[in-house]
Amino acid sequence: MGVECKTVLVTGGAGYIGSHTVLEMVKEGYTAVVVDNLDNSSEESLKRVGELTGKPELIVFRKVDLLDETALEAVFKEFTFTACIHFAGLKAVGESVKLPLKYYHNNLTGTLILLNLLDKYGCKRFVFSSSATVYGLVKEMPVLEDAEIGATNPYGRTKLFIEEFLRDLSRAQEEWNILILRYFNPVGAHESGRIGEDPSGIPNNLMPYIAQVAVGRRDELSIFGDDYPTKDGTGVRDYIHVVDLAKGHVAALEKLDVEKVGCKSVNLGTGVGYSVLDMLNGMSKACGRKLPYKMCPRRDGDVSVLYADPAYAKSFLGWEAKLGIEEMCESTWKWQSNNPNGYKGA
Repeated sequence: MGVECKTVLVTGGAGYIGSHTVLEMVKEGYTAVVVDNLDNSSEESLKRVGELTGKPELIVFRKVDLLDETALEAVFKEFTFTACIHFAGLKAVGESVKLPLKYYHNNLTGTLILLNLLDKYGCKRFVFSSSATVYGLVKEMPVLEDAEIGATNPYGRTKLFIEEFLRDLSRAQEEWNILILRYFNPVGAHESGRIGEDPSGIPNNLMPYIAQVAVGRRDELSIFGDDYPTKDGTGVRDYIHVVDLAKGHVAALEKLDVEKVGCKSVNLGTGVGYSVLDMLNGMSKACGRKLPYKMCPRRDGDVSVLYADPAYAKSFLGWEAKLGIEEMCESTWKWQSNNPNGYKGA
């Protein structure tokens, strides 16, 4: 790894994917300066990352909202950054449909403020946390990076618009070096069970919902659609272990440190599709009891099958997912059973 790319600004770094990424960064000797408004995250996650790595001095936290330009610029005046990983943003699809202006203001305006400050202070290496949701209603599997893009909800469109910001910025200013990481369905937790996914309110994603059923916080799982053209009728997705995903961000930082890439998009997935029932059965096995569920009608906009072609990530970043469904379910159960109320019980 090049010596200069060492102090990295991590927006939203106290969140689920952010905290796991900070852990992997610190293990590799990076200093992570985390800015987070703690809207859907907890500072406790970073405290635990410090304990797990034994290097708390490499993690700096500043409670800052990206919409507060003055507070954010104060962080730029305090530190010299050589790269930025941008996770911060609202991310609930259903909420974005009900509150599109809130999503556009928060995600787009916050990103513009961030990019302007990065530009002003000469930090032009940028890793963006995007999503497979930008592929919209994909027609062919597996999904390649050059598949047609077009999101089906306001949350997805904020990811898409930010990608467009970055492509335009890269065309206008050649010195920018940008990697857009489009991830599929992050699940699982660190093997210690000390950090994991802790959504506020009712979980929007499958695995934290199943985990809350497993610890008795929810009565049963609702499965939306049992008549898809899949092996068991339930939707199939590419679930990627959050630790693999975190390592993908470190690989992206290392790539930007040694090579001029311009602005490139990379899928982070496994290339393997698991159905909703596969994941439910995996969690039942991990927690040692059959978990209750009910079948419900399909939701609008859900596709039957969605999984990545991860070949480009391997050839370009030298990265590939290593952990499978067993590790995903066992680590989720370890996290949730040790922290039934998430970080709030800490």
